[in-house]
This record gives sequence, structure tokens and C-alpha cells, in this order.
Amino acid sequence: MRLAIFGLSVTSSWGNGHATFWRALCRALARRGHRIAFFERDQPFYRAHRDLYALPDHDLHVYEAWQDVLPTARAAVKNADVAIVTSYCADALPASTLICNEAPGVRVFYDMDTPVTLERLRAGETVAYLPPEGLGAFDLVLSYSGGPSLIALEQDLGARRAVPLYGCIDPVDYPLQFRQPDVALTYLGTYADDRAAAFDRLLLASARMAPDQAFVVGGPQYPHPESWPPNVEYRAHVGQPDHLEFYSRGRFTLNLTRGAMCTWGHCPSARLFEAAACGTPLLTDRWPGLTDFFTPDEDVVVVDTAADVVAALRMGKDRHRSLRARARDRVLATCTADIRVRELERALDLNEAAAV
Repeated sequence: MRLAIFGLSVTSSWGNGHATFWRALCRALARRGHRIAFFERDQPFYRAHRDLYALPDHDLHVYEAWQDVLPTARAAVKNADVAIVTSYCADALPASTLICNEAPGVRVFYDMDTPVTLERLRAGETVAYLPPEGLGAFDLVLSYSGGPSLIALEQDLGARRAVPLYGCIDPVDYPLQFRQPDVALTYLGTYADDRAAAFDRLLLASARMAPDQAFVVGGPQYPHPESWPPNVEYRAHVGQPDHLEFYSRGRFTLNLTRGAMCTWGHCPSARLFEAAACGTPLLTDRWPGLTDFFTPDEDVVVVDTAADVVAALRMGKDRHRSLRARARDRVLATCTADIRVRELERALDLNEAAAV
């Protein structure tokens, strides 16, 4: 297939999980013989933290203004078997218009932030990346979350057919390393208001309860890291090429779910898959749909309080070894980019069959 994709960013992993996903998926698509033209607007905050400059086997278009790239975008769409626009794409509306009016192939909207989209809609807010008329003009809507979100996309936004396409990892990025962890717990995630309470309750409070343990937080936009306990190290940005090193530092890693994702559920963070692939045992807060991806107490440890976190940090070696092995095996068997590409192929084939 030839695909034209209009997304948030593939060139910078600063403050977004989209880039990590697309890098893995693009390589898997290339391994299957597919070719992509990827378009992203050159925004200053991503330019300052760019950590990828080319997509091997694909065409990458980083542009300053929509009108400048429109002729190239139009040619790519008209030559594509599949044209995709994603949530938070800086030019989602004109890209959607171009795709729905001129794409001869399958027209796709990929909401990589479905719970956030639905929460904002139900709060009466305008969602800048959604066409005002909804998603009915697209042949297929992909969603980063499953469960009730898929029904809401069809009922609230007029999607003809909504199908989950979850996060993934490329095992090439995460070879298993056998190094001695130098901290007890890592956490990787951009600051978000709707995650702040859980961050305070499960990470900062745990650090205060266990002053003999070292913690590391990575991610931008935290308001006052200087006020954190002295045993919490802060890294303002951890680029995707450094994720393996970051996760491998910790005896455990912590997953914290954003409020909208907790409400709608069935939206696993890619950080879970990354850490598991690194062989780092997982601690996570509770969220609906967790058991679709991991088995609590076997692949992952669910924590509700700081005391739960501290107790897990003192876990014995045998259980620690079992957790890391089971989580890695689970992810490599179910959540790789090659698996997601085959799921995408099936979704597109079914959509074409339905159209016929």
C-alpha cells in the first residue's frame, strides 16, 4: 500500500507519545512492503527537541505552512491507497477536507487521544482537530482506545466504523539488557493536570515514605520539581532514543493514567509496553480494561497507595524476576508494531469489503 499520513509529529518525541508510535509503525510498514508520505508542521517546540530527521524507506515532509505543502500533499493523497489524518495534527481540518474531497483510496481518521476527545466534547468544548460535521465523511475511524470509546465515536461523531489500533513497540528498540538498576523506581510522562493528584499520591508520597530509595522522573512541563523530595531526580526531557537506558535504570517503573483514560478505559499507555519490553517490572494505577493487556499480580502490580508502591519496591528477587519475564513475553507476543500493522491491514481490508 501507499499511505499518506498527516500527524502531530514523528520527528520529535518531546511531550508526546505519537512520535514513538509512528516510528515503530513506519518501520513495521516498511518491513511489510508498504510506503508512507508523512506530513507534519514544523512547530518551534518540536524543532527545538527534534531527535529524528528521516524516515528510512518513506517520505518525510516537515513544512512551515499548509499552503506551502498543499501541492505536495494533494499529490500524495491522490496517489495513496490509504490517507490518514490524526488527532492533534496541526492542520487536521484542511487535511481532512483534502482527504475527504480528493482521496481515491480509503479515507481514515485516527484518534490517538480518543478519551480526551470525548471528554472535551461532552464538556461542550471545541476540539480543534475534529471536522465540525463530525467523522461521517471518513470510511474508517481508528482509535487508540477500545471499549465504550468505539461506540461513542460512532454515536457521538458519526463514525461509520470505529476500530481500535492500540499502542505498540518495535522490539528492535528494546533489546533486553542485563544491567544493575541504580534507582528503585522510574516514571516517564509529560506533566498533565489530570494526572497530578496520582503523581503526588503514588510517586512523591512514596519517595517521602522511602527516603532510602532513589526515584527518577522524566518528562517536560512539571511546574515545581525543585520542591520534590531530595531522593527524586528530575530529567526534563527523555527522548525516545534514550527510553531503553531510562527504563533500564529502575528496578521498577510506574504507570500513571490520565483522568480521561481512567474514565473511558481500554487505553493502555505506550509506556507500559516500552517498559515491559525493556524487562522492567511494572507498577500501575487502576484503569478499566487493564486486564485486556496484562494480568494483575502476574504481569503487573496494581498500586492504589504510596504504601502499596513502597511494599512493591521491597519485593523479593524471585517475584521480581517473574514479573519482568512475564510482562516482556506478553508484550512481545501481543503488542509489537508488526502485529499492529497486520491489524491495520485487516481493518482496511474489511472496510474495502464493506464498501463493495
